[in-house]
Amino acid sequence: MPDSLTAQRVDLLRKKMQAAKVSAYLVPRQDEFQGEYVPAYAERLKWLTGFAGSWGVAIVRVKDAHIFVDGRYTIQVKEQVDTKVFKPLHLINTPPHQWVEQNLKKGDRLGFDPWLTTVADANRLSAACEKLGAKLVALGHNLVDAIWDDQPPRPDAAISVHPTQFAGLSTEKKLEQISKVLEKDGAESVVLAEPSSVAWLFNIRGRDIPFTPVVPAYAIVRRKGKAEIFIDPAKVPEDVIDHIAKHAIIKKRQHLDAALAALGRKKAAVLLDESSVPAAIRNALAKVKARIVSGTDPCTLYKAQKNSTEQQGARAAHRRDGVAMVRFLHWLEQEAPSGELTEWGVAQQLHAFRAASPEFKDASFGTISAAGPNAAIPHYHVSEESSLPLRMNEIFLIDSGGQYEDGTTDITRTVIVGQPTDDMRDRYTRVLKGMIQLSVLRFPAGTTGAHIDALARAALWKAGLDFDHGTGHGVGSYLSVHEGPARISKTGHQALLPGMILSDEPGYYRAGEYGIRIENLLLVTPPAKIDGGDREMLGFETLTLCPIDRRLIDARMLTREELDWLDAYHARVWRELRPFMDGPEATWLTRVCGPVR
Repeated sequence: MPDSLTAQRVDLLRKKMQAAKVSAYLVPRQDEFQGEYVPAYAERLKWLTGFAGSWGVAIVRVKDAHIFVDGRYTIQVKEQVDTKVFKPLHLINTPPHQWVEQNLKKGDRLGFDPWLTTVADANRLSAACEKLGAKLVALGHNLVDAIWDDQPPRPDAAISVHPTQFAGLSTEKKLEQISKVLEKDGAESVVLAEPSSVAWLFNIRGRDIPFTPVVPAYAIVRRKGKAEIFIDPAKVPEDVIDHIAKHAIIKKRQHLDAALAALGRKKAAVLLDESSVPAAIRNALAKVKARIVSGTDPCTLYKAQKNSTEQQGARAAHRRDGVAMVRFLHWLEQEAPSGELTEWGVAQQLHAFRAASPEFKDASFGTISAAGPNAAIPHYHVSEESSLPLRMNEIFLIDSGGQYEDGTTDITRTVIVGQPTDDMRDRYTRVLKGMIQLSVLRFPAGTTGAHIDALARAALWKAGLDFDHGTGHGVGSYLSVHEGPARISKTGHQALLPGMILSDEPGYYRAGEYGIRIENLLLVTPPAKIDGGDREMLGFETLTLCPIDRRLIDARMLTREELDWLDAYHARVWRELRPFMDGPEATWLTRVCGPVR
């Protein structure tokens, strides 16, 4: 339900805009670390608009206001936001900078918080403003914070060491890798603003941000000499200080401006990744006329290509997660026909099954537990108040994951409560065909996610169907469940490299009725020869271990290759998970993992 206070809060914001002498104001979903998940104090977009999605931006003017979301949230935004106050727009079809170019006028001033907007986004907005004779104005304070009286405090959880037994490489080895990248890029240092990069490089983890054990800190890493990490020292226990001290100096966040000024005075080339560094950092360096080199965060590709230790950890985490999922699905099949289960209660039960493992740290994102029509909302957010019951002859979709110290999981299973319709089985089988096509794919070096995205959609396209989200995203190693730079989508232009972990999750959504998504995680395998072939080909190893609901499959629609894959996959699930099962759970696993034919 839309927040009844939205109009009142927008009126207060407009008064602050008038005082700041801006005619429009940008309110992004991101915090100062540009994260997908943010602490409660940084939920400014949600507080102002009511929108609870993980990505979006609002632009408020004196007489109107707009909110931009992508295809995952086109249904959700209309349910959560007062559309009389905020007009929803598609973030891809009408990007904010394009809207600015079409709607602002000469003399307008678009205000923004430079800590919450990346250099790249600020550049696009600034260019759009300049075309009109308008101006992008970096404000020294956040206007939403100025009207948010009960804004939650900033979190202060202590950070911890991520042992090399899980990380696979020491910080010293990683710094050597980064030094070589800096030399290649012609830079003396790099400012890291991506928390997952700071966490990965220094083998540390945090607990400030929901579901994501990154460390919200900035770092300056030099080609030669000690690095600096800018974080509240109170959050760094003695053992972590000892761990970091060999490689970096810990400084308060307030000292970052002085450190940036020092880089400028030395006239040393500073590498910035414009897609992750806040405009405020670029502005501070520009103020002292530092030599700025635009490039990619040097941690990004190393972090994405999991080393052998991280790969083994991922396999162990997925086996552990598969045990929890099997116990959950067995329980769900037994209890759902009673009519007493709700979306909220089911999500809590799955969390309990995962939490029974001593290695479990947290969920990797907020569980999407969606019954019937709610399953048609790709990123549906369940709450205890809005929770629907699971009804007979309806589809139930659950998208969830776990954070373990040795790996991060993400899995979606769609099941039927009762009996499916022929239409449901047709759509489900088409989604499954797309998921299998990627699972069995072999591909040459240089292949990107954009090259293969269509394979996951082909069976849907043949029936005039599609889904309005990417097919897959990168996944971190006890880090963010959504990790760049690789993704399987129409805009995924990063080459897929050995060691990368990506999701494979095609879907289908019929608004107001049901939704379907099937998701496994895949590990990119090294190039290998194919009998009779001329070139070595990369491939995928399926990490996820969990049965796929055969009641929703129309086996007549599957090719022999697809049937063979499905039977082999279920045989592997049974083989790897059966030793952890006994009693009714073991019997159930044997039944659901039997051959489809």
